[in-house]
Amino acid sequence: MTALRAQGLLFCVIGASVAAVVIAGVTLSPDEAAVLFLLAALILLLGVPHGALDPVFAEELYGVHGMLGWCAFVLAYLGTALLVVLLWHVVPQLFLSSFLLLSALHFSGDPARGTPATARLLFGGAVIVLPALRHEEEMGRLFAFLVMPQAGAAQASVLHDLSWPWLLATALMAAWQARSNWLTCLEMAVAAALALFAPPLLGFAVFFCAMHSARHIVRTWHYVGASVGQAARLGRAALLPILGTLVLGAAVAYYWRAQPLEAGLIQWLFVGLAALTVPHMALVEPVRWRGWVNRHARTPLEAG
Repeated sequence: MTALRAQGLLFCVIGASVAAVVIAGVTLSPDEAAVLFLLAALILLLGVPHGALDPVFAEELYGVHGMLGWCAFVLAYLGTALLVVLLWHVVPQLFLSSFLLLSALHFSGDPARGTPATARLLFGGAVIVLPALRHEEEMGRLFAFLVMPQAGAAQASVLHDLSWPWLLATALMAAWQARSNWLTCLEMAVAAALALFAPPLLGFAVFFCAMHSARHIVRTWHYVGASVGQAARLGRAALLPILGTLVLGAAVAYYWRAQPLEAGLIQWLFVGLAALTVPHMALVEPVRWRGWVNRHARTPLEAG
């Protein structure tokens, strides 16, 4: 069994377990603040590190090296991230709509190589659209921390209107995928179940950490050579970005300390994710479109 298939199965086990626990009505904690802190910590510690591997792609794709090259890379990366934060301050509604669309497109890269484009788009969009089927009010409340309450409710309403046809199309496509790749079928079903039944933040955290981040890390390891030595290289490459993200996150948290706890955490988490997603996609998407082929490989990597 390949590492990618093992990761896919692990996501299915975790995701199905979480969905089953939620369906069974088990309450993990009555303390909403504690749950929110836990989910934010999961996303920060297990989800964000996949983006910390971006220097590997900068080095492999663009030959970034030397002090001058890395300084220019960091300035460009952070500059792009700051522009995203500025967009949120100036045009929050455009920021929210763009973030949701970019996230769906980015998540569509997770399924196995050879998955049809329609199935990819349904998979990536399920994480964004399907929570609004049963949790429209909660989605609107969360969006209201990023935009005006009326705009947040309107965005949640749009997603709710899309949710039923999206669910039907996802179910049909998952059944179709069962004919060619049963694991992709299972991943689509579990992602949809998480989005439908789990509270929006919990479902997103599990998907982001156990599927998106984990799959990206495994693929990056294969991309650079899939050896123990390359694993050590990835660890070294990610160390400084992770530390930098923690320091920057702490600084932003201090800046937002006057905000109510939930509002501050939601803004810190999702504005930060959006800011990092744009430069991250600029580096990673060209690799994905080429089938995760690096300059040392002759054939695309198997992704499932």
